[in-house]
Amino acid sequence: MKNLVVLTGAGISAESGLKTFRDMGGLWEEYDVMEVASIEGWEKNPELVLDFYNQRRKQMHMAKPNNGHIVLAELQEHFNVEIITQNVDDLHERAGSKQVLHLHGELKKARSSIDETDIFEVEGDEIKWGEKCKKGSQIRPHIVWFGEMVPAMTIANEIIRTADYFAVIGTSLNVYPAAGLLYMVKPDIPKFLIDPETISVGDMQN
Repeated sequence: MKNLVVLTGAGISAESGLKTFRDMGGLWEEYDVMEVASIEGWEKNPELVLDFYNQRRKQMHMAKPNNGHIVLAELQEHFNVEIITQNVDDLHERAGSKQVLHLHGELKKARSSIDETDIFEVEGDEIKWGEKCKKGSQIRPHIVWFGEMVPAMTIANEIIRTADYFAVIGTSLNVYPAAGLLYMVKPDIPKFLIDPETISVGDMQN
């Protein structure tokens, strides 16, 4: 089978009712996103950050995969489909996609606040302030915040290089380092863009 690599962003989950930071105008209940989605925000007010992701987790659990997620899962009958997503929801997996790499972490997972390799499933919808892992540290969302490294980029670069076909769905390619993946794609393979209003066509012609 040919390898189809797909890079997805918030746009593919928007039709399932999951709001993006851009939809919120950079604000969440009067708070700047940097207060709820950055390492500085976590250090300043961890309870607010936990509340933000607890609410997003509840929203995710109520959402359902849409046709975009389902079609990508169905393409596995014809291609070896590898999805690299900037999304932290689990809609690709629930639609049936088997190979999904989350660049920015996963809402359904948590981790130790002192050991980024100590990752585990969230029980229920909430992570509570004062809830500690076995190592004795506060549990935090398994999310890559602004100001943190993106460990999955190394794997993503390797996946991109194997692509026989490459597609971008629902992302503006404005967020780095994820946007840099476009330049790792072999220049001679077919590239597809879905959601053309968010990206200039020239960006896909490298």
